Order: sequence, then C-alpha cells, then structure tokens
Amino acid sequence: MASLSRALRVAAAHPRQSPTRGMGPCNLSSAAGPTAEKSVPYQRTLKEGQGTSVVAQGPSRPLPSTANVVVIGGGSLGCQTLYHLAKLGMSGAVLLERERLTSGTTWHTAGLLWQLRPSDVEVELLAHTRRVVSRELEEETGLHTGWIQNGGLFIASNRQRLDEYKRLMSLGKAYGVESHVLSPAETKTLYPLMNVDDLYGTLYVPHDGTMDPAGTCTTLARAASARGAQVIENCPVTGIRVWTDDFGVRRVAGVETQHGSIQTPCVVNCAVWASAVGRMAGVKVPLVAMHHAYVVTERIEGIQNMPNVRDHDASVYLRLQGDALSVGGYEANPIFWEEVSDKFAFGLFDLDWEVFTQHIEGAINRVPVLEKTGIKSTVCGPESFTPDHKPLMGEAPELRGFFLGCGFNSAGMMLGGGCGQELAHWIIHGRPEKDMHGYDIRRFHHSLTDHPRWIRERSHESYAKNYSVVFPHDEPLAGRNMRRDPLHEELLGQGCVFQERHGWERPGWFHPRGPAPVLEYDYYGAYGSRAHEDYAYRRLLADEYTFAFPPHHDTIKKECLACRGAAAVFDMSYFGKFYLVGLDARKAADWLFSADVSRPPGSTVYTCMLNHRGGTESDLTVSRLAPSHQASPLAPAFEGDGYYLAMGGAVAQHNWSHITTVLQDQKSQCQLIDSSEDLGMISIQGPASRAILQEVLDADLSNEAFPFSTHKLLRAAGHLVRAMRLSFVGELGWELHIPKASCVPVYRAVMAAGAKHGLINAGYRAIDSLSIEKGYRHWHADLRPDDSPLEAGLAFTCKLKSPVPFLGREALEQQRAAGLRRRLVCFTMEDKVPMFGLEAIWRNGQVVGHVRRADFGFAIDKTIAYGYIHDPSGGPVSLDFVKSGDYALERMGVTYGAQAHLKSPFDPNNKRVKGIY
Repeated sequence: MASLSRALRVAAAHPRQSPTRGMGPCNLSSAAGPTAEKSVPYQRTLKEGQGTSVVAQGPSRPLPSTANVVVIGGGSLGCQTLYHLAKLGMSGAVLLERERLTSGTTWHTAGLLWQLRPSDVEVELLAHTRRVVSRELEEETGLHTGWIQNGGLFIASNRQRLDEYKRLMSLGKAYGVESHVLSPAETKTLYPLMNVDDLYGTLYVPHDGTMDPAGTCTTLARAASARGAQVIENCPVTGIRVWTDDFGVRRVAGVETQHGSIQTPCVVNCAVWASAVGRMAGVKVPLVAMHHAYVVTERIEGIQNMPNVRDHDASVYLRLQGDALSVGGYEANPIFWEEVSDKFAFGLFDLDWEVFTQHIEGAINRVPVLEKTGIKSTVCGPESFTPDHKPLMGEAPELRGFFLGCGFNSAGMMLGGGCGQELAHWIIHGRPEKDMHGYDIRRFHHSLTDHPRWIRERSHESYAKNYSVVFPHDEPLAGRNMRRDPLHEELLGQGCVFQERHGWERPGWFHPRGPAPVLEYDYYGAYGSRAHEDYAYRRLLADEYTFAFPPHHDTIKKECLACRGAAAVFDMSYFGKFYLVGLDARKAADWLFSADVSRPPGSTVYTCMLNHRGGTESDLTVSRLAPSHQASPLAPAFEGDGYYLAMGGAVAQHNWSHITTVLQDQKSQCQLIDSSEDLGMISIQGPASRAILQEVLDADLSNEAFPFSTHKLLRAAGHLVRAMRLSFVGELGWELHIPKASCVPVYRAVMAAGAKHGLINAGYRAIDSLSIEKGYRHWHADLRPDDSPLEAGLAFTCKLKSPVPFLGREALEQQRAAGLRRRLVCFTMEDKVPMFGLEAIWRNGQVVGHVRRADFGFAIDKTIAYGYIHDPSGGPVSLDFVKSGDYALERMGVTYGAQAHLKSPFDPNNKRVKGIY
C-alpha cells in the first residue's frame, strides 16, 4: 500500500479540483456518493451489511402493538438510551433500527474516550460512559465490550495550549481524574516514537482509552433485552403519529413502520439522520451531514501499548489500533453531504486526499516514522454536526413526548453512556439529573432551528474550530447579525463590540477607537471564499485569545468604575420579555414562581422557577399588572390577572419552553405572550441615575414616590415606557422597557441628560464584573437546574413560610430538613490573577469543589470567584463549616490563597441599591 508520505506528495503534485471549489459557500457538497466496498478495520461488520438487503427480509422480531417508549436508531445513543431506560425500570421500551445496529455512523467511529474536557458537566458524562463500558456492562453480562485502557496524551505546541491543559488538570482534581503535565523529555520517555522538539509539554491521562463500537452496542442491546426491552432490526420508521389534546397541545401518538405501527406516547429520535425523522413529526432538528475521515496504517514497530494522542494544534488525532495507528482530525474545509440518503447503511465515501492532506502533515511531524509507513485502509464516512458542536437532547418544544438524542458531532461513543443515562432520566422523571442545558434543544431560539444559512455557517465554524483552544471570551464569526435590537446601529457607531447570544447581538464592551462591525461569514477562506482583510472585529476578538487579562481590561474597568462612581447605561433589549395573562394566571404564577408574586399591581419581584427536584430552571423578575381592556405596546388587553416577565435573553427560549410545559401539565387557562422582539430595554445604573432620569421621566423618582422593586408607566421624552426601579449591579438604578419604535429617541434623551453627570455606555463584560462583585447570581453559571436556591444562597426567593404550594417546594423542604450537602461560596484573592471558572477549590488541603464563575472586581480591586463546596466526609455543609476552612484556589496547577465570604464583599448591607451613598 502507499505510504503516508507518498500520499502527501501525490496530493501536492496532482491536486484534484474539488467539486466545491469556485462555487461559493452555498454549494459545499462532494459530488461523490458513498462507496459500497472499503477495506476497513471492521471488516466483518461491513461485509455483513453488503449484498442482499436485509431490510427486505422484514423485522428481526414481531412488532408489539404498544410501547411505553420507542427509541429510533440503533447506534451508540440509541443503545445507551434503551439500556438506561431498562435499568431505571422502564417497561415496554422498544428500539427500532432501520438496518442493523451501528449501521449509520457508529460502526466506523474511532471510539476514543478522553476524560477531560473544558466543561464540568461533560467530565461527569464521560466518567459515566467510562464506568459503563469499562466495568458495569461486563459485570452485568459477562461480555467484554472491547474497552482498552491505554491512556491519552494531549500535545501542546505553544504556551497557551499548555495553559489550557493545566486548566483541565485542575478541573480533573475536583472529579478524581488522574492527569499529569509532562515535559517534552518526559513525553519522549513515555512515547519514544514521538517528535518532541517543538513541544511545550503534554497532558497525560493514564485512564483514557478506546471502545469497540460493535462490541459495546451489542452488549448494551443484550443487557437491555435481559431487562425486558426489545431490539427490532430491519424495521425502517416511515412516520410519527400525532394527536392534539383539548388544550391544543400536540402530542406523540405512535410510530409507523414498513411493517406495522406501534402505539406509544413517547418517541426518542436517536437516528443518525435525525432531521428526516424530525420532519415526520413536524419537529425542527438543526444539524448537517459532513464527511469525516481517518486512515489506518500498516504495522508500526514499537507503537504497541502507546497512549492515544490528540495534537490539537495540528488538528490531528492518533489512535492506537493494535500494532498500528488510526490518523484523523478536523479540517477547515470539510465536505458537506447535501443529499443524505435514507437508505444509507454501512457505507463509506472515497477519501478526498486533497482535503485530508493537512492531517498527514501533522501526523508525520508528530510521529516521524509515519512518513515511511504504509496505509492499510481509509475510512471516510458521514457524521452529523450541530451549530455549536454539542448534541441535541431533550423534549422538542413543538411536540410533547418527542425527545431528541442526536447530533453528536462524532463524539457519540464517548458521550453516549452519560447522555443515555440523562436522557432516560429525562423521559422517566421529567428532567435529567445533571445540568443538560448546554445540550438541550431549547438552547436555540425557534427562529434559528430551521434557518439553513445559520445552521450551515455555525456548523462549519464549530467543526473547523473543534480543536481550537477554548478561550473564556471567544465569540463566533459565523451566523451573526441574525437578531439585532433597535439600538444596534446607534451603539455600533459608538464603538460597541458585540457578543452573540441566542442569535441576538448584544453589547460586550465599547471600543474607544471606532466601529467594529461583524461582517458576513467568510468561511475562513475555505471553498473559494475570500477571507476578510483588515477585519476590525476579528482583530479585537483575537485579543481575547488569552488566559491573561486582555488588552482591553482597562476599558472594561473604566465602564465598571463609571457605574460605581457616576452612571452607566446598558442596552438590555435582548432580554426575554413575556406576558402571562388570563383567568388562571394567578394560580399559574403561584405554582410557577418560588417567590410570592401575587402582590398589588405596580410591584416587581425577583424570583426563581424550579423543577420538581428543587433545581433552578430560571431566575427572573415578575411584575404584577393591572387589568386592562385596551391593548397597548406595553401591555396586552386581558381579563383576570396579568404578569410581565423579564429574563436573560440567552435563556429566553428555555424559559418559554419551561413555562409552556408547566402550563400544559397544569391545564391552566391563561396565555403566555412573547414580546421580546417588540420591546427594547435600557438600564441606567449608578449614583447619578436618579438625577439623570429625573430630567427624562415625567414622575417623582424619590424613594417615597418610587420605591425599589416597583414599576410604573411613564413618559420618557414624550414616549410611553415602563420604568422599573431595579438593579442587577448593586447600584441605584432603573430599567426602561420601551416600545421598539421609541428606543432610539428615548436612548438619545437619556444620553443627553447624562452628559453632564458622567454617564457612559457599558456592556455585558462590565455587567459580569459588577454583578459578581455584588454577589448577584447568573443563571447557568453559578445557578443551574441541578442547583437549588437554598444551596445558592437564594432562600429569600422561596415562599417557604407561606402555605402556598409551588413547583419544587417539597424537594426544598426535604433538602432543608436533611441539611445542605453543598453550598455556593464567594472567594476573593489578594493576588491579581485572572480566573474564569473550572479552578479547583482547596479547603484544609483537600479539594472540595471547583469554581463555577470568576471575574475581576474593579471596585474592590480583587479577583472574585464563586463555587459550590462539599464536605469530603459526606456531611452537611453548615455556615460554620464554610467559615472554619483555610482555602486556596488552583489556577493552572498553581494554588493561590483565598478568603471565603458569607456575604457579598461589596456593599454587604445593600445601602447603594437604596440610594444611600
């Protein structure tokens, strides 16, 4: 066979004109279809899929007439989900596979498992997969899954990459994952065939390994069957039956196949081409198909027992395969597969050597012996990829009982065990045990999930950047400017550097040297696209590619200190803004919200929404409205009770779905109206805010006339607005909720009035700093669906002293009675080093947790971090336990002394919010 070096020379000397070249970014597919024959490592599996179609022979067993759950797709996720459903006691679970188990993409996957990722949730998911595959399945069935523990080695060719690995090492200590940062010399000793001349160091994880796809899925299927589940192969699904209940809610009724139907209230879409199954049910599934390839070498002397390697900077991985290596990676110009065949099974594409060349170069540089090593086989198969390179999971908002477990971006084997368990728990108990918001399909706004350009652009960028360093403040360049608020152009002209959240462009910080617009996506120059030159936004974004303080650290400091010393205006138009109105609105609000929101009209309450386990699904403000028979831009007409809800825009879709689900389950007679696009919102915060707004608003803003946590309809420069006296940064301040058409004139009036008071624009980077300094929580950072308000220090948001029932109350009462097993704690450090989250928390020489969120507090001039701590002995975490510890935070392997605080380190008595300066 040809060697890797010969393949490299041929590709360079005879470049094949790609069918996508010169056609622009709208036509990126390969003209080649999947080939039927390939020499691959899984020869037996492939050969069994050839020849006469087994589908024509009919299903492998008779279909039941009914089932409690039907899982569609027999790959890693389908098999893991079925196994965990059966293990959790779900009877009547059925898996339908169109062809044979693993026939989609699972059969040709590399099967790597790396334990450390820059996400605490993913570390937990990976740990569960490893337990299932390496131990539990074999103990349960007596069958070996093919697990091989040969270790994993991450390669760092620059200092920033090594810093990223040191962050992973620190996070691993909080989860008991053994890892070691090695010098180049130590790496050479561990892996003698490796070139280490260009290395800064490596991260070695001894207990990483590989899984056999066929062996794992077969064992999962047998274990599930032994618990009463059914696996039916050769049974293509042709339709999803849906019914509409008396309240207009669409629900799953059954599954249609070529060989009959199954009545069921629950379907789990684990199909490899899940978009097609979604269309059967009227559900949008945002993913694309791309070619993904690796080659398998001939025998390499001395490679036996070596760890698997990820050279992120070369975008290549090297998987040990007996006495050979599999070589693959992620390129900047992946080939899209436009016309996915619904008959595709056990097939491969011809490898495009021109596209694959970069991986060969990186592999030969890292392991030079590969230059003279032959190629035994090529594996180029399709994989499904999502806009953020994370899976799609959870119940679809369009159809109750229709769950997603798909779009795993070639990581389905290693995430399958953890995600299968969480998905099973989701189905049986109504929500997962862990925080799965980052995977929940509800993380995408409904306007994006069927937007072809956005899905394609973001999926491409996520694929191309899969091996990039994960910096805390990175932003996408793809799929931008999808949702812009009324002040966008106004702020752009004033130097606003935007962030993207949920499709919205929101202010990040303000650049003092002019506009930095986000331009149309250029695919980084791939597919014949011309890369943007002199791109101001990209240059500023490149400044964020650091684990130190960025060059604009002092600019953010200026915004923060202006808010503390004078006033700052924040454009928060991207916030979610809903109305909950109707005859049952008060009853629904009592059940939905943890705080007592049934107060007189004109009141505003900060509250949480919980799940039945007492976890926090959201924090938001709820304002009571007076009934009105005449609609206006600031309130709908309604009878009964009404509430105005405002929450962070990045989680608005999640909030909408959660509220809708609860209303449906409670059969509440009320309306939820989304006015997020119809209203803008600016917030003026700081000691001078009252003086500024007194010139703009036609009302008395004194404490007596306009108390904290109240709202009024007022005129601002002649325009009707809803003014709320609230603060999210710990200062005297007001929010102005403004009809879209009035946003620019009201904003300009505020800026004009504030000119003599030192008012400046500020963005969300300032909000992050100011809010952590004051101790205000950020949902999905230090407050998540698996964190209770009691653990997070938000007991004041829960009406536990009243007899009114609310969702999650029983769980909170049980938790309070048993004692809190963990508690969110604030830490400050004297050392001025940047922290971003994931740092290990040490107490008296033991790791007791990790940092969830960290930032620099400019008013107190210290780094601030929040994280949950537990007692290693397993006992409750009392306030005395918190106070009695000696703490340190570990950043990239270095520990720094830290002080724990039970109250906010800034203005702990809340005087400034009351206007007392």
